[in-house]
Amino acid sequence: MVTAIVFIRTEIHAINDVAEAVAGIDGVSEVYSVTGDLDLVAMVRVRSLDDVSTVVTDGIAQVSGIAATETHIAFRSYSRHDLESAFSIGLD
Repeated sequence: MVTAIVFIRTEIHAINDVAEAVAGIDGVSEVYSVTGDLDLVAMVRVRSLDDVSTVVTDGIAQVSGIAATETHIAFRSYSRHDLESAFSIGLD
């Protein structure tokens, strides 16, 4: 599993529409509205680096109202939530 964090800057009037559109893209697990220099942060969780490219380039970057994106690939997860999810796959 590859996790990518995508920083998104939008046109000011388009934040909500962009967030909803990005959240609907396959491979995007969450979209957060944030404060600061960014408008949105999208979490992309896919099987391969090629899939990251597809989600970001063919999906996120094509959404109307996006001014700029910046993508970061996660090397390692230190989240207790992620570890618990990994060990619970397939268990009731």
